Amino acid sequence: MAEILVNPQRAPLDTTLDVLVVGLEPDTEVTVRATTGDRAAQAVFRSDSRGVVDLTRHAPVAGSYACVDPMGLFWSMTPTGEQPGRTFIEATGAGKVEIERLTVPEHVERTEVPHLSAVLFEPDGGDTHPGVIVLGGSEGGRHELDAALLAGHGFATLALAYFGAENVPDDLVDIPLEHVGKAVDFLKERAGEVGLLGGSRGGELALLAAASFPEVRAVVSVVGSGVVTQCIGPGKRLLQKLDLEAASWTWQGRPVPYLPYAIPDELRRRIVDGEPVPLRLAFDLSDGIPEDTEIPVERIVGGVLLLSSGRDGGWPSTELSEVAERRLTAHDHPFRHEHVVYPEAGHLIAGPPHRPTTDLVVPGPGVRFAMGGTPAATAAARADAWRRVVEFLSDQLGT
Repeated sequence: MAEILVNPQRAPLDTTLDVLVVGLEPDTEVTVRATTGDRAAQAVFRSDSRGVVDLTRHAPVAGSYACVDPMGLFWSMTPTGEQPGRTFIEATGAGKVEIERLTVPEHVERTEVPHLSAVLFEPDGGDTHPGVIVLGGSEGGRHELDAALLAGHGFATLALAYFGAENVPDDLVDIPLEHVGKAVDFLKERAGEVGLLGGSRGGELALLAAASFPEVRAVVSVVGSGVVTQCIGPGKRLLQKLDLEAASWTWQGRPVPYLPYAIPDELRRRIVDGEPVPLRLAFDLSDGIPEDTEIPVERIVGGVLLLSSGRDGGWPSTELSEVAERRLTAHDHPFRHEHVVYPEAGHLIAGPPHRPTTDLVVPGPGVRFAMGGTPAATAAARADAWRRVVEFLSDQLGT
């Protein structure tokens, strides 16, 4: 009798699952489907000579993804139009299994830190763990999912908001770097060495803050920037938000010099015509980058990991990150540093893996943003980037 086996059935969301269908007749087709209620994916497999389908070894013959990937049914999910619900994996004629993918791992404690607009995640047990401050991007708020899952790997993590939440500004305008400095001081009081992890504009902030606070011993910038860029102002329309000529960051009360946006005709045309907008069009690097806008990453007292995407629709993260790598190399940076580029991936590679990457166009302020890349390449990059983040921070901070 055919049966579907999933191991583990309860684990953190970033855990790779082993999915097998056993007891089949050899060389027969079976459809395996995964659903979370609001999203689903399915693929058709052919059983091997033992009557087994093993998602860790077998590629589908048809379906929502095409390669050997044990988590392909998760990153290839698309909306169903239904409400979110429980997660199941099922196979035709072999039943179904409910699984629980934890957004906060077991033995990780969550504590709100209102005065910093932050949430702290700590592995329980009373031991001292290295600390990591997690910074989100231009969407604002806190990246609690990233911080919680990273804590499951042995870190004390602080999901820090720097705008778009309580006790911080509403918009990404004139954000004091000292806010991150206070978070570093807070985390050092209850953790070991402290690092920074930022995605997109948070990656820019992570590099800038690490260059400003020598207490930071490691920094990871995912689809970030080695260049300081213009603020994102108030307003409900994209051009309104890009129109404010002001700094994103301040240091000791003074604005940090920035690379201004360009608003080319192609960007305006796409907005007017209602086409998806690759926001990278607003970043013109053709005339060079003013030196005073380059982040002095050589001041960072620790390792630097830069991860970027070759088909990033959000902004030119590869070129902007390469500025940081160039400076580190030119100054013979004495700590580990590396720039990894995922050629076919889009902007959405930050954060934990095994989540859907099929939304290549996402809502923006009065527009739709084209994020670039392909779902398969972005999913593979996200998984590899997460693995590299955990390894790098463990190496640099000690776990």
